[in-house]
Formats: sequence, structure tokens, C-alpha cells
Amino acid sequence: MYSLSSLLKRLIVIHVLAIQLLLINSELPLNTTNAYLNHKCLVSKGKYKPGSEYEDRLKRIMKGFYSGSNKGYDGFGDSTLSAILQCRGDSYGTECRDCFVTALAALHRRCPWYKGKIIWYDQCLLSISPKYTIGQIDYDDNFCMFNAKKLSWNSAITWATFLNNMTTLAITRDKNRMYLAGKRLLKGDMLYGMVQCTKDLSTQACEECLMFNTVRFQHCLNYRRGARFMGRSCTFRFELYPFIAKSVQII
Repeated sequence: MYSLSSLLKRLIVIHVLAIQLLLINSELPLNTTNAYLNHKCLVSKGKYKPGSEYEDRLKRIMKGFYSGSNKGYDGFGDSTLSAILQCRGDSYGTECRDCFVTALAALHRRCPWYKGKIIWYDQCLLSISPKYTIGQIDYDDNFCMFNAKKLSWNSAITWATFLNNMTTLAITRDKNRMYLAGKRLLKGDMLYGMVQCTKDLSTQACEECLMFNTVRFQHCLNYRRGARFMGRSCTFRFELYPFIAKSVQII
């Protein structure tokens, strides 16, 4: 049996440890999470054989991507093989490289020997195709995730305006990354959002990709407390909580 004093001491220790853990977690940067989101094996593109020329070229390209991943983006394309690594705008250096390594290993495991395959993580996208895709908008390989909780008011116009304003800033203020994380106060809530295009697109194609999919996926956005669209060419997300460390004020 524990005495009352020893029990109180144990409770105090547990309480102190809980506070320490809470403080540690509160200091973690918001962009450290790297959750797996989705993948797609492009079955119609066929498979390659072990030891084939396709496998050899793919391995050489992926080695080059590893050394170039610190830039946050790498791309290669010709008539027989295209590959794109795009890390989130605030993820570069070690974070981007780690995400690439994780994505490459997962693609090999989930889509073995497929010539075409795409995988999405919170911090990066890795896409491989047996045809030339650089600079082209991919309208087919995408998906949308949404918060199960709904708003009591119609958010369609609000989200659309918010995303449009972020898109404009992304392609005018940061043409090199075509990325923007923003926030906006509305009806007492702070809205947080992010838009990004892969760097192989032109600014015009970036705007087209984001605007097209904002309209196409309205069913995923309307009335939701948060949602994210992920594509091979562009992505956007909005939430009622901060999910990226740095964001600019959007009017």
C-alpha cells in the first residue's frame, strides 16, 4: 500500500512531466509532420522488368534527385521517362530529402515494377511516368480530402475568394516557388490556407490548374471546416487552425 505522502509525490511528478511534454510539443515547428496521404499506381502505363533499361535509367534519375532534393524541387523529362519531385514550399534541405527517401521507398513497395506511379505525403510529391509530362497540367491524377465537420454557414464564396487571392499572390510575388501560405480573419475565425504548383508549370498554367480544381472540387470544399486538394500539378488546402509555421495576411 502507498502512503498518502508518497502518492501525492507521484502525482506531482506525473503532473510536472505532463507539463514538460506539453511545452515540448508546443515548441515543435508546424511543418515537421509528414503523413502519408495517398498514392496511385498508373496501371495503364504498363510495367518494366527487373534489370531492364527502364529500371536502370530510373535508378540513375532517382540518385540525381537525392542530391538535388535540398532545393525543394527536381524534374526530368524525355519521351520515355518523366519524373518530378516537389516538396512543400516551406520544406527544403533535410526535410525535403527525408520526404523523398520515404516516398521513393513507399512507391517501390506499393507499386512494384509499374512504369507510372505517384505518391503524396504532407511535405512532398513524387511522380514518375513513361511519357513526357514536364510543363503539362495533369487533370486526372488527383484527389480531395475534407474535414467531416461542417460549418453552419455557406463557405463556398469565402473559400473561393481566399484561394483566388492566395493564387494571385503565389504567381506574382513568388514566381520561383509558386507557393503561398496565408491567413484571413472572417466571422471571428482565422482561416489558414496554402496553394502551390509544381515548378515545371508556367505561372499561367499554375493559375489555370488551381482555378480549375477549385471549381471542380466544390463538393469537397463547400460547408467544410477544412479540406485539401492534392494533384500532380497543383495543390491547395484550407483549415481553421494553423498547419504551416509562416503565413502572410490575406485581405
